[in-house]
Amino acid sequence: MKASRSHVVRADRAHVWHPYTAADLWENEDPIVVTAAHGSWLVDADGSHLLDGNASWWTKTLGHGHPRLREALAAQARAFDHVAFAGITHEPAALLAEELVALAPAGLSRVFYTDNGSGAIEVAVKIAVQSFLQRGLPAKRRFLSLDGAYHGDTIGAASLGGVDIFRRPFAGVLFECFHAAPGATPEAFAAIERVLRDNADTIAAVFVEPVLQGAEGMRLYAPELLSHLRTLTRELDVLLVCDEVFTGYGRTGPMWASAHAGITPDLMCLGKAFAQVLPMGATLATEALYDTFRGPKEHALLYGHTFAGNPLGAALAREVLAIYRDEDVLGQVAAKSKVVAKAMHEAAKLPLVGSPRALGMMGAVDLAGHASPFEGEASDYLGALGWRVYREARARGAYLRPLGNTVYLCPPLTIPDRDLDRLLAIMLESIEAVTRQNPK
Repeated sequence: MKASRSHVVRADRAHVWHPYTAADLWENEDPIVVTAAHGSWLVDADGSHLLDGNASWWTKTLGHGHPRLREALAAQARAFDHVAFAGITHEPAALLAEELVALAPAGLSRVFYTDNGSGAIEVAVKIAVQSFLQRGLPAKRRFLSLDGAYHGDTIGAASLGGVDIFRRPFAGVLFECFHAAPGATPEAFAAIERVLRDNADTIAAVFVEPVLQGAEGMRLYAPELLSHLRTLTRELDVLLVCDEVFTGYGRTGPMWASAHAGITPDLMCLGKAFAQVLPMGATLATEALYDTFRGPKEHALLYGHTFAGNPLGAALAREVLAIYRDEDVLGQVAAKSKVVAKAMHEAAKLPLVGSPRALGMMGAVDLAGHASPFEGEASDYLGALGWRVYREARARGAYLRPLGNTVYLCPPLTIPDRDLDRLLAIMLESIEAVTRQNPK
């Protein structure tokens, strides 16, 4: 017998600690209580249906309940569901690695499995530091990332981040990291080059979210910056790490966002859409990096996660790649991205709306605060405007969780045209409703 909706809400409020959620606000919200999900839709226990406007935190690029993923999971579970991955291998993980390498930027040939995207970043940090140590360069143990970067929430990943609200409480325990503005002007290039040249003897790696910074508010930057960084890092013996946890798997158009610049990083981190259904990630590395861990036993990468290489996750991840191929998912993105871009420019015609932007299956606008009755709210990550749009959208049948006062959508890449049209219409209607309201 299923619990009642009220029982679920009561138990949640009494005991659950939700991520990225202000406790006092949550206690006054009527939460969405999901009982089913299919395609682009979430089903609430009250019977309402909501379009999933952020693909469940950017993971469900193939939508909910894909029958092939369910069958892949069930088939693997019938065989075996988990074994240790030290001194053991198995078909799902071994063949997944082979398939990933075939799709990855040329030169990435080794796959280290983790439990999630933050874990994939942590692996990259450790590989970078230890590889230089074993090359006789122990001073190279610092990092550079971009202003506004988000690379995860573990201490190592958060150290690389450039979003102040996520870093501030932990300032005393984060490791040192240089930050530079992600501009494409000659001045911005020169500033990054100056940091790298002045500190090349101590910087191990540069971490970037290629082209699109998600948690910063869906900020785009020019691919030329990636090309510039690739040239500089090669010259200065610094590793380049592409964090494709969000941007990978076709979100920006091509399979990997680094393709916008035509580069191959030294390390590439994957997560989110990687296995769609279960938490799993991976860090891909070049053979040259792998070779630095050969030799004495103490040169081994003495690091790993209990569920690394999990057979269920690996089987799912293999089926994800097969579905991308069989259903021409990237081709679908190419067609639908034009619709998203057009809608964002339409949204920019509304009062208080600015900075329309779109890339692949991401579209975003900012709710501006200047010269408006909402003065002072617009730039706050926890600002109220975005949440007003969220509530309006929910009432109309869509889940559009904002990033502060950035309203965005990142739906499943396979969302049917009619659902995409409806989602975009709800987004625009909800923004318009909020901008008409008297905040008092």
